[in-house]
Amino acid sequence: MNAIILSAVLGIVMMLSSVLVSNKKAYKNIALVGLLVLLLANVQEANNGPLFDINTYSMLDFDGFGLFFNTIAIVCTGVYFLLTGSQIEKVGKHTAEYFALIFFVLCGASILSAYNNLLMLFIGIEILSIPLYILTGAKKKDLKSNEAALKYFLMGSFSTGLMLMGIALMYGGTGSFTLERVATVSISGADLGMDKTLSFLEVGGMLLLTISLAFKVSAAPFHFWTPDVYDGAPSVFTSFMASVVKAAAFIAFLKLFLGRAAATSVDINRVIGVDWHMFLAILIVCTLLIGNITAVVQHNVKRMLAYSSIAQAGFMLFAVFSLNGTAKEGILLYAVAYSLATIGIFALLSRMKNTSFDGYNGLAKTQPALAFSNTVFLLSLTGIPLTAGFFAKYYMLSAVMQSGHYLWLMIVGVLFAAVSASYYFRVIQSMYFKTAENDFDHLEETPTNTFRILLVLLALVIIFVGIFPQSVLNYLGY
Repeated sequence: MNAIILSAVLGIVMMLSSVLVSNKKAYKNIALVGLLVLLLANVQEANNGPLFDINTYSMLDFDGFGLFFNTIAIVCTGVYFLLTGSQIEKVGKHTAEYFALIFFVLCGASILSAYNNLLMLFIGIEILSIPLYILTGAKKKDLKSNEAALKYFLMGSFSTGLMLMGIALMYGGTGSFTLERVATVSISGADLGMDKTLSFLEVGGMLLLTISLAFKVSAAPFHFWTPDVYDGAPSVFTSFMASVVKAAAFIAFLKLFLGRAAATSVDINRVIGVDWHMFLAILIVCTLLIGNITAVVQHNVKRMLAYSSIAQAGFMLFAVFSLNGTAKEGILLYAVAYSLATIGIFALLSRMKNTSFDGYNGLAKTQPALAFSNTVFLLSLTGIPLTAGFFAKYYMLSAVMQSGHYLWLMIVGVLFAAVSASYYFRVIQSMYFKTAENDFDHLEETPTNTFRILLVLLALVIIFVGIFPQSVLNYLGY
């Protein structure tokens, strides 16, 4: 509750600061102080309970799992502000409003980590999504940015309609919006041999909800918006969309299936004779296939990262498929590894003059610290040992093995992880084994020593988590 209320309040504070403060550089400092307050309040709630005694009538459930994700989201946002705050100032004139919108996104993410009611799921998704439509079109004079914002808004609105229809069908089948009540009614109704029309409503509702959330996490074949939106949006905002926002959507996805796991299995097996694991397995394979194969043929690093984010979504779907303790641990570790690496990669990408693979030629010679850090980030996304990404993918595969369903998915996951190395290593090859033409200037401006130090520290954190993953998971008390 602390994170929900304070993030909304801080969003309003940032909006008011645009009137009271004229110095653009001060906005980042105000936002960082606000994030520190938000982090302390969230940790305080995890240890001693919320500061605000509000009766949510069981619509929200603030458990250790959700509160720990809030901590991850807030810390990653802090890293994002430290590395890219100066780039946010260059997007447009409304710098304070951009920070305010990011705080509103965190408010939506906090709701998604705690929702216990389908209506709160809808509210959380909308609070998360609407500011992103605005941030995507922040470059008002850039046609690509305008096109991306319009496409994102239209397709996002369509997916929201599917979600509302799914919620309506679920209510029609169970008479409740609460996850626990829905599951109880579904199981008892099926066991007692009640009218199967209700079960059909529930199955239809669950499928629509799954499709809508698959759109939000850019899972294939509902991924078509992702490359154009990620490519058209300002790189500094693409970084946030591809990291913290995607992780929050997956937490919502996982909580939905955790609340409906038993009911879904009963419904689909008894009513239409199809195991819901098969539906998710097809979704995972399509996402891994399309994301990885399409990323291989890209010539622009930013667009390659957009397709690779689709492939990463395929791995994170393993948690939704497995629904066990290892899956819950794995998705949080994946959120840390993926978010930090993505933020680091885009922090450098947003400063590059040329975002093609050739634009990275010889970067290791002119900026060795930046090249080293970028290499660590790319290795982590690939899942190479001694990086956080290795254990993140290990936990995902281990969760599938423990579930006992469709074990061949582990082989598919390993094969596509190997495929991902081909396009991630192309960037590394460009930085270390190719030379720039005529002393090519890679960056728009000379990076500060502070930026270099922060990027190297972030790379070292990823290595540390890769060696000691329990340093993250030991704080998870659910």
